[in-house]
Amino acid sequence: MKKNKSKSLILITALIFCLLTACGPRQRVVIDRSVPPPERPEIKREAKLPTEAKLPPETKLEKRETREVQYGVASWYGGEFHGRPTSSGEIYDMFQLTCAHNSLPLGTIVMVTNLENGRSVELKVNDRGPFVKERIIDVSYAAARILGMWAKGTANVKVEWVGAPLVEQVERFNLQVGSFSDEARARDLAERLKRNFDNVFVATVETQTQKYHRVRIGPFVTKEAALPVAAQLTEMGLQVLVTNR
Repeated sequence: MKKNKSKSLILITALIFCLLTACGPRQRVVIDRSVPPPERPEIKREAKLPTEAKLPPETKLEKRETREVQYGVASWYGGEFHGRPTSSGEIYDMFQLTCAHNSLPLGTIVMVTNLENGRSVELKVNDRGPFVKERIIDVSYAAARILGMWAKGTANVKVEWVGAPLVEQVERFNLQVGSFSDEARARDLAERLKRNFDNVFVATVETQTQKYHRVRIGPFVTKEAALPVAAQLTEMGLQVLVTNR
């Protein structure tokens, strides 16, 4: 029993340290950084237009776009660029939720959905790329983890324009533990979390093609106040995002 408590204490301490050392855009995934991520596979794929919103894992996708929606192949970039300046002047942190895009204005917020598994995440455009013809976006390592594409290296995705970052007079932090296109699933998770946590709510964002329902806990006045709750949620097996949006 004492050994298990000791392991839990070490894990919580490591998670808190990772969050306290955050810099740049204040949207971050709670990831254990003691083990370096794998090298990104260099995978190139031909393309084929999807006929459904969610694709089988091996379906390939043709690059196409409208004013506010794009379909194509996403890849991710990590360790080799970590700590280097991006096109926006920010320092690239692969543990932040950011991305590289070749045409959207820097600072734009986009919703990226993995069409192979339905997972989605909001990202800030702070860099230019990718520089492989058939790819439309390069996401950070943290984003690749949420989208479930970090091991494979690439994925067929939908990229939707959400807007520009909001500038708040008084900053508040929330913990996001899930994002669903199915509202019923979001409500179900929220109800289960309410048994153990206060201030659980579902925030909805609507794009050109659909609505996304994000399960969140908060707000917290400071990031430090959110850390103990983030650690509890992580111990429950949930992937936690600390966000000020």
